[in-house]
Amino acid sequence: MRIFEWPHGKRAALSLTFDDARPSQADIGLPILNEFGVKATFFVSFNLMEERLGAWHDAAKSGHEIANHTVSHPCSGNFPFSRCNPLEEYSLDRMERELHDANAHIEKIFNITPRTFAYPCGQKFVGRGEELRSYVPLVARRFIAGRGFNDEAPNDPTFCDLAQLSGRDADNRPLDALMRDIEAALNNNYWLILCAHNVGARGYQTFDLDALAKICRFARDEKNGIWLDTVEKVAEFVKQTRA
Repeated sequence: MRIFEWPHGKRAALSLTFDDARPSQADIGLPILNEFGVKATFFVSFNLMEERLGAWHDAAKSGHEIANHTVSHPCSGNFPFSRCNPLEEYSLDRMERELHDANAHIEKIFNITPRTFAYPCGQKFVGRGEELRSYVPLVARRFIAGRGFNDEAPNDPTFCDLAQLSGRDADNRPLDALMRDIEAALNNNYWLILCAHNVGARGYQTFDLDALAKICRFARDEKNGIWLDTVEKVAEFVKQTRA
């Protein structure tokens, strides 16, 4: 197996990502990240983003990545919350409008063009049955990277499809389990992308605050050999290195 060479002799890459612009990310997560000088990727949902818009402006100005998560967060209608907006009733054209309109909204608010995308619920299809289609090609044409969710492994930078990167769920997982994922990436020169929603002590879809702080401290320690950066910056390096 070919060994991938990360910058400055690093042994692995790590990206911390957060979905939906939930208030706890702005109120609790950003202060911790900023304390450690860590830049993260935030895949924003606009209705929640509006609740803390000032904080998100500050985050973008300080180097955090603001990225595309569609306009309306469509998932399978098997999720009750998405039954009124199910992927099963989408077409590729409709999804392309979602991607375009979300980018346009972010450009208007932040004066930046999003370069990465996270699949809502980690689902990558529109339609159903014989009419089902993958919308990964739409993401590949518009973005440098697309991130999945609830996947089982980190990304091999020599092989991974940048349009559908594996994202490991960080919510409600103990620190020792998260550290095993980090060690697996270090042992294989891989890129681990952690995905979270809320930030706090406990609760639904919550990245434990103490675990987040300890991971930031571990990753920022030079002796541990981790390049900790946004999805955009790591994806750009992987793309250029493989060219």
